[in-house]
Amino acid sequence: MTKKTAIALALLAAVAGGSAVAASPDYPPRKPGLWEMNMAQPDDPQAKPHVVQQCIDARTDAAMREMGQGMSRDACSKQDTRKEGGKIVVDSVCKMGATTLTSHAEISGDFGSSYRMESNTVYDPPLAGRAKGTAIVEAKWLGPCRANQKPGDVIMPDGRTMNFMDMQSMPKKK
Repeated sequence: MTKKTAIALALLAAVAGGSAVAASPDYPPRKPGLWEMNMAQPDDPQAKPHVVQQCIDARTDAAMREMGQGMSRDACSKQDTRKEGGKIVVDSVCKMGATTLTSHAEISGDFGSSYRMESNTVYDPPLAGRAKGTAIVEAKWLGPCRANQKPGDVIMPDGRTMNFMDMQSMPKKK
């Protein structure tokens, strides 16, 4: 797996799982509208921060959460989610190919105006040359979606727009 592929997978996980990391009934839905997520890997000097915007409504937020839960069910042997004080804490053990990812994530915020997730992961064996990594996602609500946007639109770091809901309705390859 190339470093670029690993970064793309991390972005996809953050976009789809930004509201799905904590698969718990106590996990609050995000406020409908336009969200901006700044994603960084501070312990990797070669990784550049990425900014992604999402236009969501209650339906697309729930669909993203369900997708993340499905990914967790399929890939994770452990997914422990709990509240600790004002934070949601998630400890997981998942497989990506031949690599086992052991992660600890803490999520804080009100999900109406902002939230922050910090995740520390150990890769065994190393993934894309890395034995461990930290990912930070800082999200903020920008306001209503723009007039030309529809729920599910995701504006990627390169400016391309993809619609999460359209991708969900595409026929699955066999």
